[in-house]
Amino acid sequence: MSEMALRAEIVAVAQAIDKAGFCPSKSGNVSARFEGGLLITPSGLPYAQTRPEDLIHLSQDGTILNGARKPSSEWPFHVEIYKARPDAQAIVHTHSPRATALSSARRGIPAFHYMIALCGGSDVRCADYATFGTPELAENAVKALQGRKAVLLANHGVIALGQTLAGAHTIVAEVENLAGQYLDLLASGLEPVILGEAEMARVSAKFAGYGKVG
Repeated sequence: MSEMALRAEIVAVAQAIDKAGFCPSKSGNVSARFEGGLLITPSGLPYAQTRPEDLIHLSQDGTILNGARKPSSEWPFHVEIYKARPDAQAIVHTHSPRATALSSARRGIPAFHYMIALCGGSDVRCADYATFGTPELAENAVKALQGRKAVLLANHGVIALGQTLAGAHTIVAEVENLAGQYLDLLASGLEPVILGEAEMARVSAKFAGYGKVG
């Protein structure tokens, strides 16, 4: 993929999550690996106004290599996740409503539904709280993402990573869907029945065979 095509796809994903209501008050961000570093959405610019040339090219240590705007304030966790996860080619971060509500109770999402396997394991963990944009938040996110493709950030939102931008986008949308279903179960007073590790392993194997895991 050319640089301009990659930039255009990042912007398209950012605008899609914004239209879905996942990015209130200009929150959230999107990045993809590029030339030993990454391309990331800018800080404070509404996604509807964002153009491919507004993205910032960062080095692997977060140095600005190209771009006239400031990178997203969450660039530290993008950088650290790419360092820790060679499998991650793209990252999507949102403040989607239902997942953020669940994260504010500091609860992850257990395997009440087999689609949890899309997120890379038998649950979606909730990372420990840290102030946004800090190295501590990046450290907590990396830790909670071990063996996973998605994580809730306590009192904050969601991170999803994928082998492609489309994959990361799919996962972050599914986390919001699962969070809503889980909250509905809890609100109704019903006790979710949790699928066991063996069943989740079978589901993960089937997803890999179908090419469903991003």
